[in-house]
Amino acid sequence: QPRSPCCCLAWTLLIGTMNSLVFLLNLLLMFVIFTVVLLPTIVVVYFGFQCHSQVLHSSARYCKSILDDNSSSALIILGFVIMSPLLVVAMAIYCSLARRLQLLVCFQPYSLALYKGGRCCRPGQGAPCCARGRGRQLKAWV
Repeated sequence: QPRSPCCCLAWTLLIGTMNSLVFLLNLLLMFVIFTVVLLPTIVVVYFGFQCHSQVLHSSARYCKSILDDNSSSALIILGFVIMSPLLVVAMAIYCSLARRLQLLVCFQPYSLALYKGGRCCRPGQGAPCCARGRGRQLKAWV
């Protein structure tokens, strides 16, 4: 049965807030994973740009004694070359973790705000959040 307009508005705000929190959780998880996996690339490119004479030309001791312009250029190129495979690894880690934690199931449709009688969370469902219709299995045959 349909909800009253005031109740519908309250449920819409609740579902919108919950979907925003799930989105921010996904974004935070993605940021942490990509930062950790791409850390070698970030460090190598940073030191390459820091010690190159035409970019930053730092006066640090390691820039004067170990890294000259050729080795700084090599570090910059190496950093950008290893970035592509590390991006693939980071995306694979994020996708497998999001699938294992069932984070994409946590998004709720706004149709729950319009009608009463939606399914509620049950602790034994396996997902950390409500999943509408999650208990049913879909079959391709009848």
